[in-house]
Amino acid sequence: MAFSLFKRSGEKQPWDVKSLREAILRFIKESLQKIEGGEGGHIKELKLYIAADTEDKPIYEGAVYVHDKQLFKNEVQKIADDFAINLPSDWTLDVEFTEQFPTDAKRMHDLDVAFVMNTRKQVAHNAASFTAYLRILSGEAEKEEYQIKAADPKLNIGRDKKAVTENGSFRLNQLVFPGESRDESNKYISRQHAHIEWDNESERFMIFADEGGVPPRNKTKIHIAADGKMIKLNSTQIGHPLSEGDQVILGESAVFLYSTVAS
Repeated sequence: MAFSLFKRSGEKQPWDVKSLREAILRFIKESLQKIEGGEGGHIKELKLYIAADTEDKPIYEGAVYVHDKQLFKNEVQKIADDFAINLPSDWTLDVEFTEQFPTDAKRMHDLDVAFVMNTRKQVAHNAASFTAYLRILSGEAEKEEYQIKAADPKLNIGRDKKAVTENGSFRLNQLVFPGESRDESNKYISRQHAHIEWDNESERFMIFADEGGVPPRNKTKIHIAADGKMIKLNSTQIGHPLSEGDQVILGESAVFLYSTVAS
């Protein structure tokens, strides 16, 4: 399978999956080769952005092994090894299909591909300012949408603002489903149902079920947007990383949507 793209000069260049992959890797290699003096050890994150048309997207997906991203990371690691670029053992690679490139991304001159390298300090700064939104889809909460930031303390979720814990202390909920609501969904939410907090290691928001949100008392389920699967949180110790479009179901039918985009 091959497709054709017009370069800016107007020359038509045919591509297949292999040649496209080689071109993207060559672009990454050229960027990595500019790193001198062992600076590769400061790199934490490589981000590849692809703004392909719908008809071209499948071949781009094949070129970057979209269904097994570790394979593409291995290709980049091989380049780093070949050119003695000492990437740290915990470096990450993210491939994102987008409609618009970030302003700081370096673009390829003949393909809809851009590339960003972030150091550990840059990643930490970006993470600290990371913002997400919790949008109520079912049930009645005090607000229709809640904003959460990585720098915020954990956000407690439950019925009513204040609950007494088993040891006699008070727990304050920030995402509140009022108990006096006429919405049937609210009555199945526990006072200590769940909480969300930022995880520095994975650089993602995690949701944990609390004592009232695990069986046999109640339920906390997550409908995974990426593959349509449903998971249940059965332990208060094991959290689940939230991704764009995930829907969290509390009790029987209260639902909120996790998104990084405000409504």
